[in-house]
Amino acid sequence: MTVAKDESGTGPVPYYRKMLGNMAAGGCAGVAVEATLFPLDSIKTRLQTGQKVEFSKIYRGLPATLFSFPASALFFGTYAPTMEALEARLPAHAHILAPFGAAFAAALTSSLIRVPSEVVKQRMQTGEFKTLLGAVKGVVAQQGVRRGLYAGYGSLMLRDMPFDVIEFVAYDQFKRIGASLAGGRDLSTAEMSGIGALAGGVTGFLTTPPDVVKTRLMTQGTKGHGGAVYKGITDCVVRMVREEGPASLFKGATPRVMWITLGGSIFFGTLETGKQVFGGTTDK
Repeated sequence: MTVAKDESGTGPVPYYRKMLGNMAAGGCAGVAVEATLFPLDSIKTRLQTGQKVEFSKIYRGLPATLFSFPASALFFGTYAPTMEALEARLPAHAHILAPFGAAFAAALTSSLIRVPSEVVKQRMQTGEFKTLLGAVKGVVAQQGVRRGLYAGYGSLMLRDMPFDVIEFVAYDQFKRIGASLAGGRDLSTAEMSGIGALAGGVTGFLTTPPDVVKTRLMTQGTKGHGGAVYKGITDCVVRMVREEGPASLFKGATPRVMWITLGGSIFFGTLETGKQVFGGTTDK
């Protein structure tokens, strides 16, 4: 593992600084990608919920992207130490399992912030609420904290856990291949952004169905999508396939893949740069 150096380059950075650096870099990367690509995310949400895309309203819910900082920071604050702990305890031939365990733990921890922010953002994107505070109060008043702010929790985990595992493992492998092709030299920010885009695009397409289900569950509110309330993940999938056809599970796939391909480029480029700026480590 690469050891981070202090500002003078004379010694290793203390572990707590490395961790804080990774968290700060992750937080900045999360906000950067969410804010920059918010219009595409808004279009995807409206397509998935069967609403007409109105370009004058695609920035509804933008304030909710501020929650991306603590959510992403918490993710990286969990991912790196879990990865290190698993690699230290697992035999060498089982190290491939470390990213899976680390991504699982990180997604679970960050979901405490990620799920409520996603619910609020998407309820604003669909036009149900106009302000961040109004959305939070409205959701809690309608459905309570657990059933409101954490609506679609299971479907979000069903999407994010495999997404995080696939994306981070793919990014790590693509980065290793890139370094090998580059003769072992350090990859540039542009090169790492390109690798992040490739990893993001592939992952985005493969995880579109759970994303559609998550969106339906999160935005149905008390009246439900199309006047009906889905009872859960299985009920949502079965009814969508029966009533709208299998292709409905891939609604919004095009803007989602575009969004995550660009997002992967911005996220990993910002992440690697942020690690250097804030004193984090440049590997997992």
